[in-house]
Amino acid sequence: MIKDKVAIVTGASSGIGYATALALSKAGAKVAVGARRTDRLAKLAAEMEEHNSGGVLYRRLDVTQRDDCQSFASAVLEKWGTIDILVNNAGLMPLSFFQNLKMDEWDRMVDVNIKGVMYCTAAVISHMKAKKSGHIINISSVAGRTVFPSGSVYCATKHAVTALSEGLRQEFSTRSNIRVTCIEPGVVDTELNSTITDESLAGFVRKAKEMESLRAGDIASAILYAVDAPEHVNINEILIRPTTQER
Repeated sequence: MIKDKVAIVTGASSGIGYATALALSKAGAKVAVGARRTDRLAKLAAEMEEHNSGGVLYRRLDVTQRDDCQSFASAVLEKWGTIDILVNNAGLMPLSFFQNLKMDEWDRMVDVNIKGVMYCTAAVISHMKAKKSGHIINISSVAGRTVFPSGSVYCATKHAVTALSEGLRQEFSTRSNIRVTCIEPGVVDTELNSTITDESLAGFVRKAKEMESLRAGDIASAILYAVDAPEHVNINEILIRPTTQER
């Protein structure tokens, strides 16, 4: 049951994070949302409060900063006394061909897509271990399974998230009853495509916009499916593509 559970959602200011926070809230969870754009978090919190008496917490969160992740988790524990669900959603996708050497974008993807997941998980894992209960949801990608030329670095970060998820499952599920789920979306209609600065990918971006993409709410529904499964069921991976996406 999701009702009365305490959930953290990172990257909640838009897209999958925003939709997931709303979905968890509507299901009766107490939801803490974090992102860098606090104006959007305020809007989300107001929207959640319209239908959720369980509670809402929002504050600025930069997942690339270890202290930020720890203080965010501490604030949730101070408010509600527990953390049941962590949705590691914050991520970037500035695709580019490697030869264009967009090293600042590489650094940012590694920091957000990999380190951010590790830092946020590290901030909650001791608590979950102590109570022998919890659920970690990591948002990877179909790019965590397949590789394409303009996605070398992005795919590498998402392969890392997929591998990390399996490692966490092996370490914590049987020993500490902490479930781990890796969600691997295909093309989703979110802001991610707008972060692509490589002009040679204009055709890719256009094609993605023309496709009948997944909606953020589709991914939120998959997350709720995993979270709402019986306690003895650990849904490890969900790969979800638009019907018209080939690879």
